[in-house]
Amino acid sequence: MQVNKSLIVALGALAVLGAAIGWRVMEQADDSPSAEIAGDESSPLFDRLRADAAADPDDPLKWQELGFALFTNGEFSEAAQAYEKAVEADEDSALLWAALGEARVMESETDPLPPAAVTAFEKAIALDGAEPRARYFLAVKKDLAQDHEGALNDWLALLADTPPGAPWETNLVRTIQQVGAINNIKVEERIAEAASTRDLLPAEAMASAAQAPRGPTQQQMAAAAALSPTQQQEMAEGMVARLASRLETETDDVNGWIMLMRSYQQLGRTGEARRAKESAITANPEAQERISEAAQTLGIG
Repeated sequence: MQVNKSLIVALGALAVLGAAIGWRVMEQADDSPSAEIAGDESSPLFDRLRADAAADPDDPLKWQELGFALFTNGEFSEAAQAYEKAVEADEDSALLWAALGEARVMESETDPLPPAAVTAFEKAIALDGAEPRARYFLAVKKDLAQDHEGALNDWLALLADTPPGAPWETNLVRTIQQVGAINNIKVEERIAEAASTRDLLPAEAMASAAQAPRGPTQQQMAAAAALSPTQQQEMAEGMVARLASRLETETDDVNGWIMLMRSYQQLGRTGEARRAKESAITANPEAQERISEAAQTLGIG
């Protein structure tokens, strides 16, 4: 079955989870937000990131930031190439191997979990058995092999291990619910049992998981050089602040403005996302329709 990319939520550089199993839930046309708002990868942002990486090819963070930007822009093959450079520079980073694996998943047009991606996830697990994104996708591998119970057990174990404050629990619960529903396996009590080991799931998570919107989520916005949720949030905030600062002078970069809107929204800062939209339109009135459509796709009006 061909991968439905509109239902595979990008996990981004923050080694966390999305509804990547969604392509098993339904078949529909590709209407993903990333498809609608992806911009020209030759914009100043990408030029700068490419130049930074080329100038310091032994710095894995430079390749990671380039890979992250390309990934969120839907340029999955180039993102995989950037992450390959990142793991060459730091072959002991489980996080980078997991990011590479996900990029390889997303660049595949036919195989939902290509062998090269599995290899990357297995390398990540060998380096860090707790690496959440690798654990998630290796459970997907079990589901593809018709071992639905094995996959559910692995996802439930991951849910039980999810650290307090992690932003991905709703999507993980949604994955478990969807696979359970597809295969007529009762999972609600098992989800509650796994969640009870660490008072993490917000009260509304169980009710909203099935209705959670597709598309970019908060986890896409971290560069993931740190391990704790607090450090990941700080890194995300720093990246967004740098982008916002650059746009104060490079006001004609429409792609950058859309990325800033998306970033603020993913960080839960909707008011700032709306202000970024207004600033983008003020600076680029000729692109008002495109900016407004992107904002609507992102749910910021």
